[in-house]
Amino acid sequence: MLRIIRISSLLLLALVAGIWGYAWTTKGPNETLGEAFAARLAGVFGQEMAVPSAGGGGMQMPGGISLGGAFELVDQTGKAVTERDYAGRWLLVYFGFTYCPDICPTELGTMAAAIDLLGPEGEAVTPLLITIDPARDTPAALADYVPRFHPRLQGLTGTPEQIAAVARRYRVYYARAQRPDMTDYLMDHSSFIYLVGPDGRVRSLFRPEMTPEQIAAAVGGQMRAAVRAGS
Repeated sequence: MLRIIRISSLLLLALVAGIWGYAWTTKGPNETLGEAFAARLAGVFGQEMAVPSAGGGGMQMPGGISLGGAFELVDQTGKAVTERDYAGRWLLVYFGFTYCPDICPTELGTMAAAIDLLGPEGEAVTPLLITIDPARDTPAALADYVPRFHPRLQGLTGTPEQIAAVARRYRVYYARAQRPDMTDYLMDHSSFIYLVGPDGRVRSLFRPEMTPEQIAAAVGGQMRAAVRAGS
């Protein structure tokens, strides 16, 4: 039995390494390595997600793909929170970190602008930043960071194990990246914005190149469709 477990582990490691290499060689010009890896991984272990059209509706979740779910984290005030604290609300969720030099601030700004563009509808949407760098992103660090983007943006952190658990539920790729020319480290990570419905499940994903107008239109459409469907 132990031999079978070892062989299975080696095969899994070889598969993941192969997917990483494939993502490296096939990633698009506007696609980060983390996004490429996450997309190729989803294609192997789940179901390939359709790329959104130029009109912008986000990636709709196909049948058989379920993202989101339970988590146990801590918000920027130091309060322990779970998915139950957000039950019944729409969420825009982004996985990033406060030391991120470029894409995280850009995407958080886009997310905040989209919520403001929704007008009164935006009051029903809670924006969340879930860190993938819990070693540095303490509640105090998040409390200083999140108000820079939106007054209602909440920052969530936790233990490395808690972050890993919620990242798995959302199929988020992240890894520490130490560059030779830098004394500090960065985090390589996938960079989707997740629209989460009142049931706690992801309804759409938005790629980095989408505008606040596109995201706002897609979120508003999902919210109105849910009202018509009674969910």
